[in-house]
This record gives sequence, structure tokens and C-alpha cells, in this order.
Amino acid sequence: MNTKAAEELPAVSVIMPVLNEERHLRTAVRRILEQEYAGDLEVVIALGPSTDRTDEIAAELVAEDPRVRTVPNPTGRTPAGLNAAIRASRHPIVVRVDGHGLLTPGYIATAVRLLDEMDAANVGGIMFAEGETEWEKAVAAAMTSKIGVGNAAFHTGGLAGPADTVYLGVFRREVLARQGGYNEEFIRAQDWELNYRIRQDGGLVWFTPQLKVTYRPRPSVRALAKQYKDYGRWRRVVTRYHRGSVNLRYLAPPSALLAVVLGLVLGVAVHPAFLALPAGYLLGILGGSVVEGRGLSLRARLQLPVALVTMHLSWGFGFLTSPRSLARKVIDSKAPTPMAPAHP
Repeated sequence: MNTKAAEELPAVSVIMPVLNEERHLRTAVRRILEQEYAGDLEVVIALGPSTDRTDEIAAELVAEDPRVRTVPNPTGRTPAGLNAAIRASRHPIVVRVDGHGLLTPGYIATAVRLLDEMDAANVGGIMFAEGETEWEKAVAAAMTSKIGVGNAAFHTGGLAGPADTVYLGVFRREVLARQGGYNEEFIRAQDWELNYRIRQDGGLVWFTPQLKVTYRPRPSVRALAKQYKDYGRWRRVVTRYHRGSVNLRYLAPPSALLAVVLGLVLGVAVHPAFLALPAGYLLGILGGSVVEGRGLSLRARLQLPVALVTMHLSWGFGFLTSPRSLARKVIDSKAPTPMAPAHP
């Protein structure tokens, strides 16, 4: 797409599902409003039932800038909030941003250009994890390393090209309308599931390292463990809902968990030689932490193995214990129905 005058650029709707985001919401919205994009821009924030000052901050943002609006999301669930914001938005390009995601300069302009150039249904880039506390910096290092998340390009970077999924995403509205938006049964993994449907429908999902969104990691071990347990749990649901979508990367964490548990049990009950399994995993984590921890403070480096183990084993536990009732609920639910077109 050549450089266009403002009146020729498509208008953009940024949708944000938020819940308990008082720490990051104002900065996240400011990063959107500061984007150097000559076309029209609006921000639609879907407010879940927060217990902190998120609603108050959102009201201040609405009062400060007419481009910002809010809609209610009573369930607080991410896919429901996304769909509520999509329905309330008006423009032909839809940009997803989370309440703790910070757009980098030029993000929207680059994404709109690539949608046109690649004739893509959805474009996205890198989930650029960046911590503020020492623990968050350790988690960020884990989330951007291959030992932490495998070869997922939207975590670790890579060459531009077609992808199974991308972080967040910038969509053509007609694509979201045709797909019926996000499947609200998927509390987690809704991005992957939507992108799978888009690809099955013949749409192109395009990854580019040109697009980065700064992501703030979970602030505690407990919060990280819950996050990754939910990731594993719902990724298993996706494999049940869309047969054949599983790949080796998603089997690595449950395999690691089984190896550690079986090694410990058999090492105690049968023969100490079996302890080589958990010992080998631990040595791999420690060795990987030495490599990935370069540049971190001593405190963050010491916490990096904890972050890696928490991510791996929590994801694996969620995947292995994901109840089949979740899959039945999803499969038996009505498929998302087409959405109405953009408001005039």
C-alpha cells in the first residue's frame, strides 16, 4: 500500500477487553492514542466486573478523549468482551489490544499496510514480554526463549510469513463478521481457535516481526502458574474441537511433566536410576537459564529457573487434566453466528 492521504486510509477500531487492569490501562490506551496513524481511530473498552480502579480509570479516559468509549462485559470473560467491543465498534479494520498490552510506535500503520499488501485476513507480530519487577523480568526472559515456549514465532521472533496464529491480531471486519467473532466458550486459546477457523475458510494469517506489542508478565509465581495451567487446559480443548490441530510443541510440556513424575515415583519405588529423568530435566532448565539469563540481574537470573519450571509443568498439568466435559460443552454449543456489518 502506497502512502495515502488521511481520507484514503481505512478507519480503525481498537478493541480492549479489560478486567482488573488499573496498573496498565492508562498507559495502554495512551500508546494507542499516540499512534501516528492519519486515518480515523476509535478505542472501545469492554469493562469486566473489576474489583480495582479499572472502571474509574476508564471513565477518566472517556472524559479526556472523545475517541474512547466503553461497553459492559458482565461475565468478565475475554472472548465475550472482545465480541461486545466488536459489535459496538464502527470501522472496517479491527485491532485487538489487551489491557496490559502496549503498542509500539507505528504498529497500526504497519498492520494496515500489511493487510493490504499481503491480502491477509489477520496480521500480527511479537508478544514482546518486558517485566518491571525482577520476577517479571525473569518471566519475560522465559517467555521469549525457545526453552520456555518452543519455536512459536510470536514469542521468539522469526521471518515474516503465513502462520497458524499471531499475538492479538489486526483483522478485516468482514472476516470477523463472517466467522461470528470469537467463540465465547473458549475462555483461553480463543485467538488460536479463531485463527484456525480463518485458515480453514481460506484466509491468510500473516506473522511479521515488524509488529511488536509490549506485554507485562504475571506478577507472581501463583499467577503465572494459573495462567499456564489455563493455557494447557484450553489448548487441549482446541485439539478436541479441531481434530488434527495438535503439534509436537504442544506435547512437550505434558511429556516433561510425565517424565518428571514417573522418574520420581520409579526412582523411589523401583531403582534410583529412574531419577535420571527429573535430574536431566532440571539440568536442562539450569543450563538453559544460564544462557537465557545473560543480561539479567543476579536476582532475576536466580528466579528464571522457577519461571521456566512453573510455565512448563503448569501447562503440562492443565493439558493432561483438562476435563472432557469442557470439550463436550464447546462441541455441543452453537457455532458462532455471523456478525452484523460495521455501523454506518
